[in-house]
Amino acid sequence: MELIFLGTGSGVPSKERNVSSLALTLLQEQNSIWLFDCGESTQHQILRTPIRPRKINKIFITHLHGDHLFGLPGLLSSRSFQGGDSLLTIYGPKGIKEYVDTSLKISSSHLTYPIEFVELSEGKLFEDDQFKVYSKKLHHGVASYGFRIEEKDKPGELLVEKLKEKGIMPGPIYQQIKEQETTILSNGDNISRKDFLGSDKKGRTLSILGDTRNTEKNAEFVSGSDILVHEATFNHESEHLANEYFHTTTTQAASLAKSGAVHSLILTHISSRYQKKDYQSLLSEARSIFPATTLAHDFLTVHVPNKK
Repeated sequence: MELIFLGTGSGVPSKERNVSSLALTLLQEQNSIWLFDCGESTQHQILRTPIRPRKINKIFITHLHGDHLFGLPGLLSSRSFQGGDSLLTIYGPKGIKEYVDTSLKISSSHLTYPIEFVELSEGKLFEDDQFKVYSKKLHHGVASYGFRIEEKDKPGELLVEKLKEKGIMPGPIYQQIKEQETTILSNGDNISRKDFLGSDKKGRTLSILGDTRNTEKNAEFVSGSDILVHEATFNHESEHLANEYFHTTTTQAASLAKSGAVHSLILTHISSRYQKKDYQSLLSEARSIFPATTLAHDFLTVHVPNKK
């Protein structure tokens, strides 16, 4: 599981930062990639990464501002040309289907794969064998959402020594024992998996929030996350601008991370008014409240390790 930041700027592209897009790679877990937002030129950014568009099977659009979705029609079309033929699900606020359908129709674009649209609302968005995903409405100028991705706990390690003590030597039988609730041995004995596995491995939790202000209200939603990805459009001194434009400052995002007891915070959606010389100051503001903070840059890749 990795996070790849494809665009970390806000509003308009700059020489240093493209507009919003974030990929969650789940190649080992599901052989798939989930994309969060798709600002202008996202497909160009993807060309500089190992990401293959055909592996993207879910796209989450936090809100319908241009810097978060103007790259979507191009990416959808390119996915066809690059071997994508499997179902793609797009999650977004009301209007996302109309936007995509209109863009493709007017440009006479024809896709080689089906698209399913899911209109966002608060609560559990979906659940599969490995993950549960929740959405929460945020406080922005238009309908904007945050997402909480919870990985389900995984079975613990096989207790090899205990199996050997019972006379079960290493071989294909070990895989059967780990995958099946009960296993019948060659001698007819019936053994239960739970007796030969260590404690479950705790699943990982990520929270990815779209544009918002009044972010302190989201503490329960992000609580205990291994990683919180949060916008920090403005510095601390510009709190009045953040409030006026429905955005968040570095210190407000850090305060949320602290009150939500998350493990680490990654700041993104940085205004183009800030240049490289300002980045350390932005980071220091957040770290003064929440030390485990990183300031994202385009193509930052963050490995999300399994919990011990």
